[in-house]
Amino acid sequence: MENGTDSPPLRVSCRELPDGVGVSCILLTSSSILPKTAILEHCEATPALRPLLFGILKPGHSVMRKFLLAITLIACFLHFILHCILQKSSFSWVPTVNVEKIQVIETCFNQNFRFLLNMSDVEPFLCYGNFQQQSVLYGNNKFDLPYGIRKGERFFKAALSRLESCHLPWEVEKVPCKRCIVVGNGGILRNKTLGQKIDSYDIIIRMNNAPVIGFEQDVGRKTTFRLCYPESIFSDPVHYDPNTTVVLLAFKPHDVKWLSELLLHRHASTYGFWKKPALKMIYPSTQIRILNPVILRKVAHEMLHFPVLFPKKKKPTHPTTGLIAIVLALHICNEVHIAGFKYNFTTQNSTLHYYGNETMSLMIENEYHNISAEQRLLGRFVENKTIINLTQD
Repeated sequence: MENGTDSPPLRVSCRELPDGVGVSCILLTSSSILPKTAILEHCEATPALRPLLFGILKPGHSVMRKFLLAITLIACFLHFILHCILQKSSFSWVPTVNVEKIQVIETCFNQNFRFLLNMSDVEPFLCYGNFQQQSVLYGNNKFDLPYGIRKGERFFKAALSRLESCHLPWEVEKVPCKRCIVVGNGGILRNKTLGQKIDSYDIIIRMNNAPVIGFEQDVGRKTTFRLCYPESIFSDPVHYDPNTTVVLLAFKPHDVKWLSELLLHRHASTYGFWKKPALKMIYPSTQIRILNPVILRKVAHEMLHFPVLFPKKKKPTHPTTGLIAIVLALHICNEVHIAGFKYNFTTQNSTLHYYGNETMSLMIENEYHNISAEQRLLGRFVENKTIINLTQD
């Protein structure tokens, strides 16, 4: 079929396929625009397109024929694509990396904590840039610390303005399937030799000033996140780890004020603390985050069912740092394991931590936490396979 003197030679050859299943067309052109000969083979059309295809080959206006030809070939191509999709065929030009990534995420995602997906859009750390929006969105402006920001707004802003990031570290963010372990401080970790296994996880979360130096065989060497408050943060440079991100739990306005003063290189006041806090920050601002209070609120009010308001004569009960760390892990990880969270309440003289000489009697007398309620909650998590406990027995 000739197109005229101004167009390159164009010829279409069509034949009816056996059993009337369709038409096979071959498009040939020697255009200088296309390299050598471009061939479109085996473009199957439905029987309804046959009259149109063969009609193109009949004598007629060349412009109309070219237009109809283009429409027909496009229809053939779309039909072929749809056919391949329905038959679950694969194309060599479809990038396989993204498909594999999606498959990995689907495979490693723990279906047993889908109930926590209402936290999927919660930013785990506070940010200076959208501090007000976060406060309104999560309701942080309606609660006092530690479950909100009320009465501490200006201290939060001062501290956050000095932090260089409020997101997950890139080394954590880039892991497609995040396997995490939350390492408790329980004495049950002693002589368990879990150090090598703990270090094999993608994300390792620890609490307060629980040391790793000298206890590597039982608790490992690596730390990705360390949750703490001013009274429990490391101040001795010997414990500094360049790969650790410190997450501050702000339980009172003094905590945030303390952080802002240290970040501004000012003398930090020690007033209002139950124990003398660190007077020098050994971590640079790039390694510091402030936990979003909405996570504490979910732990206390939605999981442990603590009252929002306590009677004035009763001491308020708050979640432990360990349980807060577990819920943070459930928020940012695809798979969560724990170790060191079992307490032996039957023997008051049993070891409380894997380090030090404190005994279980100290925890039993503690009115600030409800350990029994937390142990029941963790038991349900383990029973439902939401988490896996490496030191259950």
